Amino acid sequence: MRYLFSLAFAGGLIAAATPALAQETAPFTGPHIEALAGYDNLSGGDDGVDDSVDGLQYGIGAGYDFQFGGVIAGIEGEFAGSTTKARGRDIFAPGDGAELRAGRDLYVGGRIGVAATPSTLIYLKGGYTNTRLNLRAYDANGYFETGNNLDGYRVGAGIEQKFNLFGPSGFVKAEYRYSNYSNLNIGRFNADVDIDRHQVVAGVGVRF
Repeated sequence: MRYLFSLAFAGGLIAAATPALAQETAPFTGPHIEALAGYDNLSGGDDGVDDSVDGLQYGIGAGYDFQFGGVIAGIEGEFAGSTTKARGRDIFAPGDGAELRAGRDLYVGGRIGVAATPSTLIYLKGGYTNTRLNLRAYDANGYFETGNNLDGYRVGAGIEQKFNLFGPSGFVKAEYRYSNYSNLNIGRFNADVDIDRHQVVAGVGVRF
């Protein structure tokens, strides 16, 4: 439930900041690109496989923001990878084993927020995500390797701060996001697994 508390907290901040925006014009519009890195956690599975595993998420993102009065809204996309993986033995039958590794992760969605100050943006986000999980496994029938592409949704909240790292158009950001993927079928093990993903990432970017 951590993501629900995070979203509720961010929503309260946005509501509190809205009156100030009626008097301020925030420079958070136009195209932007960014580099991202942070904490990645996958949870879910069956007995014999790690219930929760951690790793490093890294990637690049891009988007375009618009301003409508006191509200900033935008579209965004992301391409990312991860070091997260889980190993298990005797999962579905004695003597079997598997390694499940997080692969590439795609995201496209939107965000909406307000500027708490002319240089600080607070926002909520949500959209579609597709991730790949790569499986190496063995059982009594031998060894095999396969990959699964999983569709899911993502919600999150974050804060963006203008920062003159790349001149006046630079920014840094911090963001929490929750993703859910379901109906993972891992080959001849014939098991469906529901996957939850929690990430806390930092980013640095520039607007054009």
